[in-house]
Amino acid sequence: MGLLSDPQCRRALARLVVRLNTPLCALSYAAGLAWFLALAAPPLAPRTQMSENAMGSTMVEENFQLGARALAYARQFGARKAAAGAMPVTWLEQTLWALGLEPHRQPFARTLPFPDEARERYMVRGTNVYGILRAPRAAGTEALVLSAPCSEGPRNDQAVGLLLALAEFFRGQIYWAKDIIFLVNEHDLLGMEAWLEAYHDVNVTAVRSSGPLGRAGAIQAAVALELSSDVVTSLDVAVEGLNGQLPNLDLLNLFHAFCQKNGLLCTIQGKLPRGDGDSLPAYGQSLRTLLLMALAQASGRPRGDHGLFLRYRVEALTLRGVNSFRQHKYDMTAVGRTLEGMFRKLNNLLERLHQSYFFYLLPSLSRFVSIGLYMPAFGFLLLVLILKALDLWMKLNKGDAGERLEDGGEDPRPGLLALVPPVLICHGAGLALYFVPVLAQRAAAQHFPVSEAEGVVLTAVAIYVAGMALPHSTHRALAGAGERGWMALKLLALLDLALLLGCLALLNFSLGFLLAALMVPGAAAVQPTGPRVLQAAVLVLATPAGAVLLGVLAQRELEEAPAAAGEGWPLFLGAVGEGLLQHHLYGAVLCPVLALGAYPAWLLLWNVLFWK
Repeated sequence: MGLLSDPQCRRALARLVVRLNTPLCALSYAAGLAWFLALAAPPLAPRTQMSENAMGSTMVEENFQLGARALAYARQFGARKAAAGAMPVTWLEQTLWALGLEPHRQPFARTLPFPDEARERYMVRGTNVYGILRAPRAAGTEALVLSAPCSEGPRNDQAVGLLLALAEFFRGQIYWAKDIIFLVNEHDLLGMEAWLEAYHDVNVTAVRSSGPLGRAGAIQAAVALELSSDVVTSLDVAVEGLNGQLPNLDLLNLFHAFCQKNGLLCTIQGKLPRGDGDSLPAYGQSLRTLLLMALAQASGRPRGDHGLFLRYRVEALTLRGVNSFRQHKYDMTAVGRTLEGMFRKLNNLLERLHQSYFFYLLPSLSRFVSIGLYMPAFGFLLLVLILKALDLWMKLNKGDAGERLEDGGEDPRPGLLALVPPVLICHGAGLALYFVPVLAQRAAAQHFPVSEAEGVVLTAVAIYVAGMALPHSTHRALAGAGERGWMALKLLALLDLALLLGCLALLNFSLGFLLAALMVPGAAAVQPTGPRVLQAAVLVLATPAGAVLLGVLAQRELEEAPAAAGEGWPLFLGAVGEGLLQHHLYGAVLCPVLALGAYPAWLLLWNVLFWK
């Protein structure tokens, strides 16, 4: 601080920032990318460990032996579902009652903002069925949830069968200190959202439900189960929730510990860690897993029914049974014992899970990267925008721009009011991109040979492309501002982008980092002089729509299912439509962040490039 108080030191520092601005920016950007890539290496990814004392040991004896009973329940459920053409509500209620549980049903309805053509639905009606096992050793002020979705066709029949078998087994035990809710939800996430809203007596979305709702205690933790085969080769765990929320790391550690105890093979992102330690192939596998988690978290989409529980401060995860080509198979008894052990340890909790991390990245199930280790990678990227903004600020005040005008008089200095019109125009384009597509879906379907869902997506694309013609409007607004005009506009755009990315990284690190990695180089380099075609190409690649396309293609590549040459455009349109639907149904923020934040900031940079 003493050096900064000296005027000569400040001037020397200012000259250094201006003179070495480009090398410093390049070095900072390279350091940010290198830091992120190094997160998959063991020195920056320590081994996981249980932090909650009540769950620190797996020394419980699992006695579940009803694997054959679970398969019998699954066959009965599948036959009843096929005969009814929908979820067999009455049969489920009768079965839960016969098992000694307190059965309830919850009818619900939801009108979608536009038709979901992927699932061929617009007005969705369904019924959730659940049974409550009241705790015999407590007052019922706390509860745990085990859920299984009722899916179309034969999918997840085994999950419902195992849920019923576990309900039968749990009913015969006397050590439960928490209520246990066994939930079968219809229409996947829509049914789960309806149930959670009714259970917590809130109305976050426009879902409508009716009927009296039976309640247990405050939900402490939840496990969503997805099984579609009689045997499994591994259990894959999904942790990413709505808007990138993650459950407490101890819940994931608990699942991993019991899988190891029972000999179950467990994966995350469908990837197994390699056993060759610190080798280069092992690092590559960890990096792929880390990137897949970052892409899944950045999308903001819940990767299972558990993702909606996190909104209500309920720690939850989804377990998916995988039946692949591996020779060793596990039956329902092994899976049931793992779930029994998890619920018995969760039953011992004296308070909500809070000892371990809520912000982390996972290169494997046995290693994690904490927030203190991955945030510097984003800080280096953000530093590029700050350095470039400082450079422009110094030039606008007393730097190079003024020194070049000694003979011709000083360039007119644009005031703050002169920057209001371009900012309003660009953010107005963002508002149009956010509101118009859904509001104009019927008009698009009437005037063009497209369906309403296609009209929504194509209208959004048309508005997005039309915004690229806005430089003409901003030029008129800043007429006569000269070179200082584009410098002031770029300074404002850099500050806008830095503020957006900084706030975003605190809520969803993966989304903030991936957007920064894509948009920062173009934002720092853009100016109306130099190779304009090359800069335009860089900016087009750095557009928020480009981020969506590159994210979809990168995910397919990392999943070892690369997209063909002609699949990019359909995948992009599908991702846009799914993002809009997720926002209007569940409140995913990716759509408003890109439309109302990233797109206007990018338009300001686009205006700088075509400055006249």
